[in-house]
Amino acid sequence: MSWKETAEPILVRMPAVRSPEGHVPFRRKLAWTAGTLVLYFFLSNIYLFGANQGSDIFAQFRSILAGGQGTVLQLGIGPIVTASIVLQLLGGANLLGLDTEDPRDQALYQGLQKFLVLVMICLTGLPMVFAGGFLPADPQLAQTLGVSLGVIKWLIFFQIAVGGVLVLLMDEVISKWGVGSGLGLFIVAGVSQKLVGGLIAVPGITGQDSGILTTWVRILIGDVSVGSPFTAYGLQSLIFGVGNLLPLFTTLLIFGLVVYAESVRVEIPLSHARVKGARGKFPVKLIYASVLPMIFVRAIQSNIQFFGQLLHSQLRDGLPTWLGVYNSNGQPIDGLFYYLNPIHSPQQWMWWAGAAGHSPWQILLRVFIDLVFMIAGGAIFSIFWVETADMGPKATANQILNSGMQIPGFRQNSKVMERVLERYIPQLAIIGGVLVGLLAVLANMLGTIGGVSGTSLLLTVSITYKLYEEIAEEQLMEMHPVMRQMFG
Repeated sequence: MSWKETAEPILVRMPAVRSPEGHVPFRRKLAWTAGTLVLYFFLSNIYLFGANQGSDIFAQFRSILAGGQGTVLQLGIGPIVTASIVLQLLGGANLLGLDTEDPRDQALYQGLQKFLVLVMICLTGLPMVFAGGFLPADPQLAQTLGVSLGVIKWLIFFQIAVGGVLVLLMDEVISKWGVGSGLGLFIVAGVSQKLVGGLIAVPGITGQDSGILTTWVRILIGDVSVGSPFTAYGLQSLIFGVGNLLPLFTTLLIFGLVVYAESVRVEIPLSHARVKGARGKFPVKLIYASVLPMIFVRAIQSNIQFFGQLLHSQLRDGLPTWLGVYNSNGQPIDGLFYYLNPIHSPQQWMWWAGAAGHSPWQILLRVFIDLVFMIAGGAIFSIFWVETADMGPKATANQILNSGMQIPGFRQNSKVMERVLERYIPQLAIIGGVLVGLLAVLANMLGTIGGVSGTSLLLTVSITYKLYEEIAEEQLMEMHPVMRQMFG
């Protein structure tokens, strides 16, 4: 008996959102998307009952994981991303034996993904609650209720587990009934909050540092002194200090580069096999695999740091110094986990400014490891994403042929078309992954508005651009129903 027959009774009973029957009107899709986002914001502001605010172990990755420290959405999209990584690795090694074109295997694949998400919720949530004090239970509440501290901890875990399942279901609602991807929209929502806060935050009202626009208003009215811009001190203050011009420039530069890269493409000419004169083009974009594989790379890094902090919290002085040395805030300052911790701000690598507190060779080694991790990881996961998302040469060739199109000058054969597409798709997937990884590290090193990580900013721009394209396509389908019938 194969594993599919053994696991099928469980996998097909995983919680699922019912698929729509027939076409969903565009306005209804927008309504489902907006309603789900409102629910996401609501849940991200519900704090855990019985928990005190502990250290945010995912603070540097919070905008990517789309969660909230100490809230019901403590885990964010982390379990979903980790489960997807495991599935991609198993699928890439052909260990699952599932045919994604077979409806039965499709149901098993989706059930397996949800089962792995539940496993990852437990593997991530249990250590957070029961080890290391990441989500410490309130002893006064336990005394008031007359229960042990262990009962309060189980209550906290139950809340974050429910939050993880709700994120999974909300993502499925948007995928089936809404516009775009739920995971992408949750990331955009969280990053947008930080960007707006980084622009217009008012100290004492928003609870954040002064935003860039707010600061410049105060500079212009003379409330904040920055010195003369014609002196070295004044120029440094405007760019790196109070003026924060460097993060503003970096954010605008990343926006421009990603939009430009999204528009760069190789267009393969197509013609209809039966209708003469009907021609088209198949675009193979420079960032063919999109920026989403970067989530996988950062998720691996966040899990590595989580493992390091878990070891530190359990072993304390027993942790070998070569493995990691942590400060009072629980951040690695030396050892292996320090070098594996990605750069997140200019202050972490500008040794000449005296802000980093490490030798130049240590900082350069950390930057080098971060670059290698992101560039190599971006290339590898881009290939994985292309193959598992049916975007590879073989799947794309079959899609084009099924639509009745062909490449002029070549036989109408899937193998022939696959060989033509192999000249472009794998290479562009690797180049796009390398480019996105490099941009993510550079954005982190230069800083961005609101302290948003470079990967989060790249994801936000790319997801927003694709969402715009999808909305335009949906509107076109609504205006011309015949096209919807042609493209299924």
